[in-house]
Amino acid sequence: MKRTPYFYLVLFISKLVRFMLLKLGRNATNFPGELAIWLCRSFIGRMPKPKKVICITGTNGKTTVANLIEDVLEKTGADFYCNRNGSNVYSGVASLLLANSDWRGRPTKELAVFELDERSSNLILPYMRPDLMLCTNIFRDSYKRNAHPEFICDFLNKYIPDGVPMILNADDMMCSGLKPDNPRVYFSIAKQPGDGEGSRNIVQDVPACPRCGGELQWDFRRYHHIGGAVCKECGFSSPKADYTVTELRETDMVVDIRGESYTFPLANNSYINVYNSLAAIALLCEHGIEPGTIAQALGSIGISATRYMEEEVNGRKAILHLAKGQNPVACSRAFQNIRDYPGRKAAILFLDDFFDAQHTVENISWLYDADFEFLSDDSVVQLIVAGARHWDVYLRLLLAGVPAERIDHMPETSGAADALRAAEPDAVFILYDVYTIRLAEDTEKLVKEKLKKEAAKNAD
Repeated sequence: MKRTPYFYLVLFISKLVRFMLLKLGRNATNFPGELAIWLCRSFIGRMPKPKKVICITGTNGKTTVANLIEDVLEKTGADFYCNRNGSNVYSGVASLLLANSDWRGRPTKELAVFELDERSSNLILPYMRPDLMLCTNIFRDSYKRNAHPEFICDFLNKYIPDGVPMILNADDMMCSGLKPDNPRVYFSIAKQPGDGEGSRNIVQDVPACPRCGGELQWDFRRYHHIGGAVCKECGFSSPKADYTVTELRETDMVVDIRGESYTFPLANNSYINVYNSLAAIALLCEHGIEPGTIAQALGSIGISATRYMEEEVNGRKAILHLAKGQNPVACSRAFQNIRDYPGRKAAILFLDDFFDAQHTVENISWLYDADFEFLSDDSVVQLIVAGARHWDVYLRLLLAGVPAERIDHMPETSGAADALRAAEPDAVFILYDVYTIRLAEDTEKLVKEKLKKEAAKNAD
């Protein structure tokens, strides 16, 4: 797009506002871009871009994948910028372009890595063509935001530019079918022991062939619609992957990359983490980094502490675990992780969407799409529910088969740690929404103090 005198005026004003915000101690990750777009709707399109742009989107995992990619790029000495600490919507992207350009708008680095909210793609991708684009997966999300996953597929198909090289999840038939005429590579986890044709999850967003609506024959379904299948009617099937996990071990995984095997370390071997790590590896390889270099860098990298963090307290664990508000699939994955974690567990559930906790809504249907049944396992000895919708979550837990004596619930989040029966669990999970990490961290401190006191009492 042509850069007019008015564009340069908007650029100057927006940069000046950003400078003033920084002087006032603000982070300036969103407002300068929001102002620039308000003054000039085509601002992102007119701003000069770096030589190479990498974009990462998808329903779940995009922040973790983006952080892994950025960490590896840092360790390999790449000179780049990213929105790790900023917004992933259009105003955040505009702010990032502002922050990494001179006063004439020229980029100060040659590589940019953008995590993109899928619902903002219509306001970003028509004006910023990626050189590589990764999609982690496509699931149903918050009903009020993302409607049905087929809507998100249509949205991405419309706004991802033709010809952009794609990196896609072969085990997700909706994700793997994005932009069918674009060049692409796929990543996959080969069928593992325990993978079967059935799935215990309530939600199944691909009940029939995405192409013709015919009956699918599943080789395996890992969870929800993640797995491998072929349509009995038209033959549409899960594609053969270029990056395939062939062996999954406790602390590492073996990945076949176009016929050659490489071993990569894992922070943990839950399927969510494996898919996230594999997606990052695939993109970094497509970017041009050697697999051995990636493996070495990953060896010193853990999962983002804003998504998952374990801390040992006198032989027991306090665990922060993201569970996106009103996202039934993300919550189901977290619930299954709790069930599968070794030993006796307690969990504090802060499941209210941050904004709904401020102005609660009546739509609670997502609770009945989430697999609370995983929490009825005998190894889960206590569940503490706190927040505006605590009665609704309490009822859902009862319907999932959790005995009432294992559940404590309250409207005030401040009382959650006090309700913990510290003598019972070997590990305490704290589940929280994207925007309530501070609440989770404050609660974790109280939980750790309680675990320490319990350990001291036992020592006496």
